[in-house]
Amino acid sequence: MVEETNPETSNPKPETKNWYISWFDTPYYHILYKDRNYREAQIFMDNLTHYLNLPEKAKVLDLACGKGRHAIYLNQLGFDVVGADLSENSIAEANKNANENLHFVVHDKREPFEQKFDAIFNLFTSFGYFENREDDLKTLIAIKESLSEYGFAVIDFMNSQNVIDNLIPQETKEVDGIIFHIKRSVIDGFIRKEIDFDDHGEAFHFTEKVRAYTLEDFQNMMTETGIYLLDTFGDYKLKKFHKHTSERLIMIFK
Repeated sequence: MVEETNPETSNPKPETKNWYISWFDTPYYHILYKDRNYREAQIFMDNLTHYLNLPEKAKVLDLACGKGRHAIYLNQLGFDVVGADLSENSIAEANKNANENLHFVVHDKREPFEQKFDAIFNLFTSFGYFENREDDLKTLIAIKESLSEYGFAVIDFMNSQNVIDNLIPQETKEVDGIIFHIKRSVIDGFIRKEIDFDDHGEAFHFTEKVRAYTLEDFQNMMTETGIYLLDTFGDYKLKKFHKHTSERLIMIFK
């Protein structure tokens, strides 16, 4: 499968060259992925913040936060959290949960923040969307420049090799009365998902497209950008990463 990556208008915008702008800003994105495991996400945040030994009220950035499920829970754990996402609709929804120590902003992850953070989390395969590798390098540099002197960053990515090895070419999924027809493929170094469905007599087509980066690819990019990879894990319980069998590729760096 292509990872469910991190939309409320009655008439979604037509698909643009940047697929993530059109798809993430529709309500259908959230309908399709409404069955995500929120408890698993919370366990991951518990394990991760414990591993990083974050101090009380640490400043945390949830980069590409969507509607803010991780950011909200991190705030409940006692951290001062900023959630950032390119989707205006997602940020508008997330802002319903804002408080004195939880803020949400519309932000392009290729741009660094003036504020410095003790931890920056880029979760649930919210990386590798761009057509050009240079934009992914810019994202890594922006993360690095937004960290405090003693801060740590985390990218939670799919394990591309495992995804490719177990790719399901086609499936049909019904959610809330909408039948989604999903086709998956690997083309030009991207894992692609084509999503077609009808709603109220109107046909829709959207694409998800994520670059199939491996651990070696990330290591090369981090070397280029002066980033130090400190540790890798293969699942949300922080077990060892195995190239062919791990579900996730979780990287800790600074």
